[in-house]
Amino acid sequence: MKTDLTALNDRQRDAVVSEDKRLLVLAGAGSGKTKTLLQKLVYLIEEKSVSPSSILAITFTKNAANEMIDRLIMTADQAGTFQKIIADKNISSAEKDKERRNHSKRFKWIENLTLKTFHSFCYSVLRNHGVNEFDNKFRIIGDEKRDEDDEASKYTAPETAYEVFHKLLIELCNDSGYLINLKRYILDYFVDKIHIEKTRGKLPKDGKYFTTLNGIRVRSKSEQYVADWLYRHNLQFEYEPLLNVKQFDFNPDFYIPAADMYLEHNSNISFSMKDKEEQFELGKLLLVRTYESMTKDSALFNHTLDKIVKNRVSKADYSNRLVDYREEFNGYHEDVKDFLLQVIRVTDMIKVESLDIEYIKKQAGDDQHERVRDFYKLALPVLERYKQYCVDKSYLDFNDMISRTISLFKNQNEILERYRTKYQYILVDEFQDVNNLQVELIKLLLTNATQLFCVGDDWQSIYGFRGSNVSYIIEFEKHFANSAVIKLNLNYRSTQNIVGASNEVIKRNKFKVDKEIHASKISEHKIVVYAGNEEYENYQFCTDRVKELLKDGLLPDDILFLYRRSKMFSPYFFRFKKEGIKIQYKTIHAAKGLEAKVVFIIGLTDGYGGFPDIWLEDRIYQVIKKSNHDQPLEEERRLFYVAITRAKDKLFLITEKGNESSFLKEIPDSFTVKTTMSLPPVIEKLLTCENCFSQLDSRLYAFCPYCGFKILVTTK
Repeated sequence: MKTDLTALNDRQRDAVVSEDKRLLVLAGAGSGKTKTLLQKLVYLIEEKSVSPSSILAITFTKNAANEMIDRLIMTADQAGTFQKIIADKNISSAEKDKERRNHSKRFKWIENLTLKTFHSFCYSVLRNHGVNEFDNKFRIIGDEKRDEDDEASKYTAPETAYEVFHKLLIELCNDSGYLINLKRYILDYFVDKIHIEKTRGKLPKDGKYFTTLNGIRVRSKSEQYVADWLYRHNLQFEYEPLLNVKQFDFNPDFYIPAADMYLEHNSNISFSMKDKEEQFELGKLLLVRTYESMTKDSALFNHTLDKIVKNRVSKADYSNRLVDYREEFNGYHEDVKDFLLQVIRVTDMIKVESLDIEYIKKQAGDDQHERVRDFYKLALPVLERYKQYCVDKSYLDFNDMISRTISLFKNQNEILERYRTKYQYILVDEFQDVNNLQVELIKLLLTNATQLFCVGDDWQSIYGFRGSNVSYIIEFEKHFANSAVIKLNLNYRSTQNIVGASNEVIKRNKFKVDKEIHASKISEHKIVVYAGNEEYENYQFCTDRVKELLKDGLLPDDILFLYRRSKMFSPYFFRFKKEGIKIQYKTIHAAKGLEAKVVFIIGLTDGYGGFPDIWLEDRIYQVIKKSNHDQPLEEERRLFYVAITRAKDKLFLITEKGNESSFLKEIPDSFTVKTTMSLPPVIEKLLTCENCFSQLDSRLYAFCPYCGFKILVTTK
């Protein structure tokens, strides 16, 4: 039976019939890449008589895998029953999943395919063959808990990864030294932000910038150290108490009631102590002094404080504080959460990059910045406990499933050979999103006889923050020897103005594969760029346009609002709710793979909180993976490209007058029509008499009141 390829264009057809052992199909947005991959799969079965069980098709998300299965079922289901089920919005996702399974079983060639995500493929490998590598009764730990009522979740851990990290952090805090160091880190870098706030000129007006362990604010790091020492030794103190001995008011740095002693710390910013010392002598008050030079050696400073205070207080007053996690972090739980989220991200990065903990310890220990060194001193014990906890409980997270499968294949050659023999054809969708672990897994499965067919678009690589490495698609021939590349350059989704604008934007990136994408659709509609003078004008403009579109017959699902960060859409959401408007709205990351007849991209402003949202990676992550300055901007531009190319017919770009995103300047005027609310004139127009040149006020005149000349022009 001959496969019908007449619906394909020349380049799609070339990709489908190619016999190349290593082939990358570089597919521009809207060029039918998933269609081409599925047609390749059907072609192998129908035309080349390949057994479905010899084909492994891999994608990234469960939704993408389901969509591919759905398309195959619709191809086979000539009655169209399944298509009606999938399109019915009254049928739940669970019911659709059940119908998907039932229909797959009806068509054995679909049932015998291996069409999975990377994680579900590794899950099945470890379940079936991973007993020598790990407990094959493992449970998956991630962001969601096990639902006791859901049969499908019986292999899901009863606790989330965050809950485990949090529990282990609390256990570590049973060590008072760890707890105090953690609290000091949280106060310095999450509460006071001492590493960034000074550069923004946000010093408090009273000069008290540093938070102590007991929650008060002091003027210097050295004073913070003194206060923390007193707190750790359970000594009550007053900071900068008001004192008047005889002649004037002043504020000593510290008063310690148990020792009836005043303590002054002399730093390089301290004023002369002469007058104060005279007052202490007059009042016969005990004053001791510490100096900035002592703080350079923490052990010496500790010893000095101990020597000064210990002999002047009773043993009952001088003791090590019994610290408790709940008490110490009361009011700081959100900051602890942010710290833990950083630890979790570091854990994922280390796994994706396949790095050794000892290597990370050395890299972090050698870092020039105290903040980075302190972070890893606190983070690595949590990370190490987490790894051991997961082993003890037989938990695997998503990265673990891939790395354990790789380890299984490397250590158990007979199992690897079984999979290599089984899968003669490996098809990978969304190849621009692969990370190091996923590529290593693919390479292990390949033999000289295996045909690798990858589809993706480097211009749509937007998951670098998750560990994806765009180098694998841009430099495909470098990573896979003797490979070929076919470019799909005809966009079936968007109009010529939308495609032209997206081409102009993405060409600014340096690290890319050059492609010239053309549009198959011609339309008179240009891209509308609207710049309101104030935010409410943007809300009004979008509200009016949506009402017009709905009145013209479009459905709510035909209109899609996109934004860089969720908070950008909040005021629009409440405005639309008030107006009774119901519209698709998503972050751009969440909208990848979607399309709509009309797309609004909001929040296209410059600078902090706008788009591009340029933020250099925290140096904490640079310990694990270096990045250069260009990478964040290039990924932001790819994100803008993804947003633009979701639009099929009409595209609205919403910005603010005088604060336009730099991305808008990259779109030539030939593709856009710009509209805005006009600014009122700065200089008010004046009416003067043409005869005597006298200035007339705003009243209407027929004749000049000064010379009687007839007025030809009037004003209101």
